Amino acid sequence: MPLPDLKGRAEILKVHAKKVKIGPSVDLTRLARGTPMFSGADLAAIINEAALAATMSNKDDIEMADLEEARDKVRWGRAKKSRVIDQNEREITAYHEAGHTLVQSLLKEADPLHKVSIIPRGPMGGATFALPEKDRTMFTRRYCMALLQVCFGGRIAETMFCDDISSGAQSDIEQATKIARQMVLIWGMSDQLGPISYGDLGVKDYSLVVSPEKEYSEKTAEAIDAEVKRILDEAYTSARGMIEKHKKQLKDIAQALLKYETLDADDVRLILDGGQLDKPTVGDLLAAEQAKGNGTLTETDNKYKPSEDSTD
Repeated sequence: MPLPDLKGRAEILKVHAKKVKIGPSVDLTRLARGTPMFSGADLAAIINEAALAATMSNKDDIEMADLEEARDKVRWGRAKKSRVIDQNEREITAYHEAGHTLVQSLLKEADPLHKVSIIPRGPMGGATFALPEKDRTMFTRRYCMALLQVCFGGRIAETMFCDDISSGAQSDIEQATKIARQMVLIWGMSDQLGPISYGDLGVKDYSLVVSPEKEYSEKTAEAIDAEVKRILDEAYTSARGMIEKHKKQLKDIAQALLKYETLDADDVRLILDGGQLDKPTVGDLLAAEQAKGNGTLTETDNKYKPSEDSTD
């Protein structure tokens, strides 16, 4: 069966949400927007994980934050909040993610920013999350070029602010290369090569995956390689120009990430507009949790108190 579309995901979430107590802050349509390519089983797992998290935190109902954390856990794995990270690595990650965040926020052709975090999760040291307004059944050239610029934002920020580059850009570079090759080989988005399909790439849907079976000459192969590089260079140059123009805002985002670890779209917009964030830091939240843990617990509180290994 095909994976559910946006409307289908929203309906599936509503069905599973009837089995639990949902708080007034919950927006299941917004959650559905942030779960493209999720199966029905994945969506059920999100509700179950959110219910468990709310119970372990002794909440009266499930909040939107519980659902978003559950979604991230289902997709990328448990957040490794207790992992000790070298300060230099942490700063590189913050500037890397700030680069993605800045470019994603400024490009109107890109999907809207959802949040950015430098809390390790699964194999990732940090991540920038988009919130698509719809399920895409086609990709325009402008959208593809925006994706490429967002991909390169992290590496460019490392180069400009960290005086070095890291392996953290590996997946970004791989994704950008695949997108550019798809643009040239199958979608005819190269002005140089024209609207020609260079062989069946084995792509059976609209995913950005390329596994080519070469059906063209060596001369054409060289032209394809040159055009892919030209497209990537164009995107890289555009993204670098954007970051050069907004260096202060990028630095402010990175410094906020180092302080708060996670920023949502409203936080980022406030920073871009020159405002100052006023919310509890990670240290404040940990201190509050510790103070709560040192207080007197009732029998009911003890029943729902999380175990030491359930806080990651």
